[in-house]
Amino acid sequence: MKRYICRILSLCLILALLAGTVPAMAADPDGGACTVIGADLTNAQTEEVYRIFGIERGSVRELYMTNAEERSWLQGYVDDSVIGTASISCVYIRLLEQGAGTDVSVSNVTWCTEEMYRSALATAGVTDVRAVVTAPFSVSGTAALAGIYKAYETLTGQTLDEIAKQVGVQELTTTADLADQLGDLDASAIVGDLKAILSETKNMTDDELREQIRAVAADYNVTLNDYQVNQLLSLCRKMEGLSESELVEKIRNLQDTARRIGEAGEKAEQVKETVSSLADSLKTFFLKAADFFAGLFGRK
Repeated sequence: MKRYICRILSLCLILALLAGTVPAMAADPDGGACTVIGADLTNAQTEEVYRIFGIERGSVRELYMTNAEERSWLQGYVDDSVIGTASISCVYIRLLEQGAGTDVSVSNVTWCTEEMYRSALATAGVTDVRAVVTAPFSVSGTAALAGIYKAYETLTGQTLDEIAKQVGVQELTTTADLADQLGDLDASAIVGDLKAILSETKNMTDDELREQIRAVAADYNVTLNDYQVNQLLSLCRKMEGLSESELVEKIRNLQDTARRIGEAGEKAEQVKETVSSLADSLKTFFLKAADFFAGLFGRK
């Protein structure tokens, strides 16, 4: 009897050790994702949005965004006609592992590009997420940024810096406005370059900064009018008000994400090899564990 008790105790000890080496399954596999649905959509429109998301309604937490909430973020940055009187934009957010970067995809969005969202989210402090922005029909997409903020704060339990969120909204709307006149790539590139030199621009006078803005635009063979220059000057001054160390880190994260996207093709095979190697290692581990248990209970 004593021998069998010892075997049982040994088995319990081994199982406890194995529990420490095998990752625990999450109690709620969808706890890291949610949607934010425009409050003015019909049920049929909401179902269409979930079809675009590629998920079943009810599989993740569902939040809502009202037109009043959208206006609280957008008023003063975009024309009322762009905001409209109904909340239509929708987002699906999933948290990713730390260091994964920010992945954004859009559909039925006419004014904001994926790159504009990624850059504005980095400014606001939203990182390591997968975001899908859509609507049942074409919309400007500006209101979706507020939806992403709401989803991110709900999922993480963290409150983003209010000033950083406002600056993110200003960045998105300013870039989108410039893109109407300059093109998406030029507008995003100019704003990105200015973000990278904020430590220098904050020591410039307004006139010096205007000249710097024109010089950055000239690198892309773009000539800005006075209104566009002042738009970018206002944005730079707002971004300069953020914590310098945090902003530098946000810019670095954005650059890292861009680099990873560029390297995705050549790294694909490396990922496959790593997964294959891990699978072989796990297979060997469990075979050895099975032999061990067989030996343990086979002894007299």
